[in-house]
Amino acid sequence: MALVLVVVGGWFGYQRWVAPDCSGELRLTVAAAPEIAPAVQATAEAWMADGAAVDGTCVAVDVTASEPVDVAAAIAGQHGVSLNGVGQASGNAVLPTVWVPDSSTWLLRLRQQAPGFDPGSGASLARSPVVVAMPEPVAVELGWPQKRIGWSDLLKTITTGTRLRTGIVEPSRDAAGLSGLLSLAAAAQAAGANGAEAQRVTTAALRTLATGRAAVREELIARFPRATDAASIASGLGAAPLSERDVVEFNARKPPVPLAALYLDPAPLSLDYPYAVMPGAEPARVAAAERFFAQLDTPAFRSRLGGQGLRGPDGTWGKDFSAPRGAPSPAGADPTPSTETNSGGTAAGGSAAVIERTLSSWSVATQPGRMLAVIDVSGSMLETVPTANNATRMRVTLEAARRGLGLFDDSWALGLWTFSTELSGSRDYRQLVPIGPLSSQRSRLERELAAIRPKRNGDTGLFDTILAAYRTVQEDWEPGRVNSVVMLTDGKNEDANGISESALIRELKRIVDPDRPVQVVIIGIGSEVKRSELEAITKTTGGGVFVTEDPAKIGDIFLQAIALRPTTVPR
Repeated sequence: MALVLVVVGGWFGYQRWVAPDCSGELRLTVAAAPEIAPAVQATAEAWMADGAAVDGTCVAVDVTASEPVDVAAAIAGQHGVSLNGVGQASGNAVLPTVWVPDSSTWLLRLRQQAPGFDPGSGASLARSPVVVAMPEPVAVELGWPQKRIGWSDLLKTITTGTRLRTGIVEPSRDAAGLSGLLSLAAAAQAAGANGAEAQRVTTAALRTLATGRAAVREELIARFPRATDAASIASGLGAAPLSERDVVEFNARKPPVPLAALYLDPAPLSLDYPYAVMPGAEPARVAAAERFFAQLDTPAFRSRLGGQGLRGPDGTWGKDFSAPRGAPSPAGADPTPSTETNSGGTAAGGSAAVIERTLSSWSVATQPGRMLAVIDVSGSMLETVPTANNATRMRVTLEAARRGLGLFDDSWALGLWTFSTELSGSRDYRQLVPIGPLSSQRSRLERELAAIRPKRNGDTGLFDTILAAYRTVQEDWEPGRVNSVVMLTDGKNEDANGISESALIRELKRIVDPDRPVQVVIIGIGSEVKRSELEAITKTTGGGVFVTEDPAKIGDIFLQAIALRPTTVPR
């Protein structure tokens, strides 16, 4: 009896000793990039086994491996905005309390588009430098590992007619692809002696990369050579911006042709795996997120990172990390993007404005479209712009259009109209160039743009022109392209004899065809623009409204506008 009592008493005592000193349950949901998720999951399990709690309440941590682009789409949708190239989230997307994407550039882009998005913390959990991955025989030909190679060297290599096959994961959806694109674009800008030359070099580099573009990382990596013979190496992928972790994982499989990781100068933005607590979370969950972060800021977590091919946030690595040949340690010189929207960025261009400008240029330069550009020539376009050395609104608008034209390759189809009031008899608009292949009418478009002059006493016949332009683009709609009307105007509708706003909306609703979509993109210049009437139009047709009160900023706005893409393009 005494023995039984001792055993039973000892068992109950042990149970009370190991039982967590908490009650109830508070669930903390964490969405982490797939490559870091196992380390985060293991840490969560260890914390829960040790009695994870906040203010006496037990904490259960649910870690989900989630592609950053999918979570970004869900967050953008929650805020009623969209990210360039990302598209819409699935209808059943559920936002986590904590998000660990692979890069702070996702936070930058979301903040740029949705000012109400203000996540907490954002401290880095890990790091993986972005490198240029090359089959080792190809890298040796360029002087690796003895020679230190820069982005300017790579730019020259890929734009001088060599046989080096380059590729990139769609940079609007992949952080490593975006980092490489920013660095290459910065090198192209530096290589240009003037604005026009810089744009030419940049556009050439973007189009070269686009020939080897892949939708997802696995697709791109599968293109590297799988055999050691010269023919396989020559026909396989020769260079692509990837993360250091991608190279580590690839080489761990012992492929016939290993990859070299080239750490180019200047160092591109690293993947930095920020710990972002979503805004609007309940105080108890925020407290739980803070406690969990403390578990991730430990040597034990950093040790787990090594097994996933990741460095610690300071750039050093722990045990089980298999460093690529020539890898710098620590990688403390690698820049990470500032999460401030107005930051100056880094040498690679880490500000939100630079990111959006680069992605817009990428979209315009690499994806074919069919567009009718319609330019306001009313008398108000003669007003001067103090921030543009007192050039007229007309001049800064035409300069933006001219530079945009330089980005389009010959796969585009373009047309050009102007509008005011009674510009062609009783019509408010005039066709200068019909929509046609840019390959055959680029010079004509350039001449017509240069010859545009405002109508000194003309008003803004906006609504009649929008309807006529929409019908024109819809009439010869082409599959496989983004069919769009892009209007540039500095005022609201002033045509008393034309169609009313309500009648325009009714007519557009009647003729809109979901199987033959036409995007209407309206660029408003100056303080006289009435955004509400413009948005009522684009909500009916699809597209968007871009307004800047400072006409000197129309260049960036113009790029964003013409880069706008629907989620899907009917074929």
